[in-house]
Amino acid sequence: MEREVTASAPLFQTHGTKGRTLYKLYASFILTCILFILFYRLTHIPLEHYSLTFAWISLFASELWFSFYWILTQTVRWNPIYHQTFKERLLQRHGNELPMVDVFICTADPVAEPPSLVMSTVLSMMAYDYPKEKLSVYLSDDAGSELTFYALCEACKFAKHWIPFCNKFDVEPRSPNAFFCKIDFVVTQGNVPQELKKHQGFYKWSSNMTSSNHDAIIQILVDGNDENSVDIEKKLLPRVIYMAREKRPRHHHNFKAGSMNALLRVSSKISNGPIILNVDCDMYSNNSQSIKDALCFFLDEEKGHETGFVQYPQYFDNISKNDLYDNSLNVINKVRMFSLAFN
Repeated sequence: MEREVTASAPLFQTHGTKGRTLYKLYASFILTCILFILFYRLTHIPLEHYSLTFAWISLFASELWFSFYWILTQTVRWNPIYHQTFKERLLQRHGNELPMVDVFICTADPVAEPPSLVMSTVLSMMAYDYPKEKLSVYLSDDAGSELTFYALCEACKFAKHWIPFCNKFDVEPRSPNAFFCKIDFVVTQGNVPQELKKHQGFYKWSSNMTSSNHDAIIQILVDGNDENSVDIEKKLLPRVIYMAREKRPRHHHNFKAGSMNALLRVSSKISNGPIILNVDCDMYSNNSQSIKDALCFFLDEEKGHETGFVQYPQYFDNISKNDLYDNSLNVINKVRMFSLAFN
């Protein structure tokens, strides 16, 4: 009986917030005041003087726009909802048949986006608590930088020690910074020393390559088919692919959208995962269970077909307490866009 209940139970549930009566009364009062103000503006337009009429209509247009924005935000604040996932049910039901997941990471400039920062993101993705044979990490380097490729080679070496360490001590978040001093030193030199070019993929780079004019480069650094594809405990590592799409000065590359299109074409020939996780290169994952949380929405038998994408909020950990300009985006993530869902 317990097994039957588990098989039919949902993978996630949604519930509203209790105690919203006071806020609804407050919002209703504000709405009434807004309607009275708009009615007054419409019925008392000063038509005697052109300048007054123009100023009055301008104020009315401004108030009308802010009223529309306020009413629009109430669709989220009126009845906030919470989602709760059940990852244990996901594993019981789909443990051996979890889908392939392709992680897309895009970077474009080794100066503005330092390789050590990008590798912090890459390693946090490689260390996801997810079957490694079903996980592929793609790094799209629009600059075609030898420095970024070198950093990725070093990150793959470090992952052999880092991932077992995370699993053993249940590390969260799984984004290292300590070993990056070596990568930072090479980046400050501006080129990769010859003695560090141990990977055969370095022959793809030539002296006349630039960030806006280079051939396509695709290198599979970890593939699962050789001795370099396992960690120090002989456990499989996730697949890791470096990609620099072809770029020419006279052809528009369409920025990140172009990178995503190229990643889709490349991944379809290598891993072809039905689930794609798209992350910014400077936003590491702070939860190793994130993929399983998302799959609870996608694989739910009853409501899974209603979900097109799952979005995670971006939080910043380097903002001071005196954040006058809301660089941490707390207002957006915790107030304005809180519990927003598109149906």
